Amino acid sequence: MAEAHDRPPEQFKLRMRRYDPESGEAPYWDEHTVELEPHRSVLEAVLQAKDRFDGSIGIRCSCRQAICGSCGVRVNGEPALACHTHLDAAKSGARDGVIEIEPMGNMPVIKDLIVDMDAVHWKKIQRVTPWLLAKQPVPEREYIVPKDAMVDVTQTMACIQCGACVSDCLAMEVDPGFIGPAALAKAYRFVGDPRDDEQFTRLNDLAQDPQGIFDCTHCFKCVEACPKDVNPMGQIMRLRRIATGDHHIVDVNNGERHEAAFTTLVKNNGLLWEAELLPRSYGGNSWFGKFAPPAGKELLSSLPSIVKALLRGKVTPMGALKPHKIPRQDLKAVQAIYDKVESRPERYELNLYISGEDES
Repeated sequence: MAEAHDRPPEQFKLRMRRYDPESGEAPYWDEHTVELEPHRSVLEAVLQAKDRFDGSIGIRCSCRQAICGSCGVRVNGEPALACHTHLDAAKSGARDGVIEIEPMGNMPVIKDLIVDMDAVHWKKIQRVTPWLLAKQPVPEREYIVPKDAMVDVTQTMACIQCGACVSDCLAMEVDPGFIGPAALAKAYRFVGDPRDDEQFTRLNDLAQDPQGIFDCTHCFKCVEACPKDVNPMGQIMRLRRIATGDHHIVDVNNGERHEAAFTTLVKNNGLLWEAELLPRSYGGNSWFGKFAPPAGKELLSSLPSIVKALLRGKVTPMGALKPHKIPRQDLKAVQAIYDKVESRPERYELNLYISGEDES
């Protein structure tokens, strides 16, 4: 059987999303057929179409080795590096055998497949102070730090700033002001660095910001999108745990109280008691939390959503008043997990670069 790179050239049909703001026309689809070996990249296909059929096609690229992050696009609706996506794989994932190529999402389009990274991505990176604020006094020679501590932050250092996670972030679609997965992963690179002198200041800033670490919705889209396994959502969760678990930061967004209420309800009942989550998050982590003025105010503002859920049968009055029930042995199994984790003298949390798993 011939190796993949020995296969003869084939024809591949590209359907590219085109947009030229200077023309005043709306975005449209443009199709071209190229002939390349199946192992060649989508980027090479676009460049061939640009060279042979239409020199006005716009795409950003540089290294062609999945290092610079310049050629981020959407291929068949999914974020990808054009230079790192093989044509045969792209064709097999296409709905009708036609490879669709679009610009990344959540960023303004400058032209065709080129988005304005400065307007969104780099602006948010600057927001998190992306440089080391060294502890004082600075030693005459190098800092001596634990090896594991530095290996831990290498996961975020692997980021090539391609913007794929930003493109697919559902939280940013709803709230464009959200600091975003790329910038918050960069923030962990310095929060997790033992040489940095501003860990608390950084975390407090990101926790108190309404569009900071507690604005992430755990959708996992950034984890799937990242071509370098940076796991941006995992870094955001680390920021939360250090902020709440180590520094006990009580934020104005109720993130810390929400986290405490969530874990307590699951520990006590084995499943989440949804009706109790909101009042406990705002009024206090007990059954009496609903009687606190902040909880009452939030419950009143949520009445339209509650009524809608009742009318649609998503929740029942009795279901709201009583917690979920699971078999006693299952509840004990859940609580055993809590006991094991909480009995550890310190939180054990190393990334996949060390432990082979994202979280332990």
